[in-house]
Amino acid sequence: MDSLIKVENVSKRYGKRVGLQGVSFDIKPGEIIGILGPNGSGKTTLMKIMNTLIADYDGKIIVDGKPLGIHSKEVISFLPDEPYFEKWQKGVDVLNMFVDLYEDFDYNRCLQLLSKFDIDSRLYFRQMSKGMKEKFLLSLVMSRRAKIIMLDEPIGGVDPVARDVILDTILENYDENQTLIVSTHLISDVERIFNRVIFLKEGSVALDQEVDDIRIHQRKSIEEMFKEVYAK
Repeated sequence: MDSLIKVENVSKRYGKRVGLQGVSFDIKPGEIIGILGPNGSGKTTLMKIMNTLIADYDGKIIVDGKPLGIHSKEVISFLPDEPYFEKWQKGVDVLNMFVDLYEDFDYNRCLQLLSKFDIDSRLYFRQMSKGMKEKFLLSLVMSRRAKIIMLDEPIGGVDPVARDVILDTILENYDENQTLIVSTHLISDVERIFNRVIFLKEGSVALDQEVDDIRIHQRKSIEEMFKEVYAK
């Protein structure tokens, strides 16, 4: 099967500090991949590069058969680690913006998700808690019929009870023909959803393995493997 995403020797520096160093991997259609690592390991930098939010980097990325570019936004629906709307905006304003920007946006599905999360789109964002904002944006992102869904720390700002609700929502609204990429440092909460994991350590790939291989052949959970890799 051809790769949907090819990341080839991607590196990024912030002055003297290494953000990413020689990162390479392929992602095939239909995979559910966890990009895992502690804070500062390069997860968000990688996600931003793959979504054209950082242009100054070395290496090459191919998305859906084409070099990474503005057109990649047509096939990638991205949840950033921080909401990108303004406090003075209403939820409905951003909802209508998604309708205008993305042909693959499913308006009715988004309304259903907002209802599930008990979020009133008529509220201003300044009236929403951090958790409400994250759920609102997740509803938007998961309502696109894009080939690739990328979620950067989707459960980072919510309490443990809400995490299961969010993860169940992601799985319920993920189409098996889509590719799902989730970055997080909260391993125990999310490991149940992945079929492959990529560990980033100090900006480099420390492990890239199928989840079944880890559980069956090495007889470890993803969290146990995570602790082992990062203890070295």
